Amino acid sequence: METLAIRVKIGTREYPMRVKIEDESKIRMAGKLINEKLKKYKEEFGLDDNQDLLAMVAFDCMVESLETNEVNAGDTEHIKSSLSNINDILSKAL
Repeated sequence: METLAIRVKIGTREYPMRVKIEDESKIRMAGKLINEKLKKYKEEFGLDDNQDLLAMVAFDCMVESLETNEVNAGDTEHIKSSLSNINDILSKAL
């Protein structure tokens, strides 16, 4: 597993990290999205405190993650139900 040393700027700080080469673009995109959310909150709420901005972005990301997990759980149940129905049909056909 080959790694690459990169620096990602989040807010006003740069963070050095080692990442898998195949993950570099994903890591850089995550940093870009965080910075976009920081800018959005700063403009919307007129906040200058980086701690407050980062807390709001973290909270927003967690809500998005929970919503995604709920959707995925629903999809998983639907797939299980569909597979069970297909299995029943195949069992009857044999």
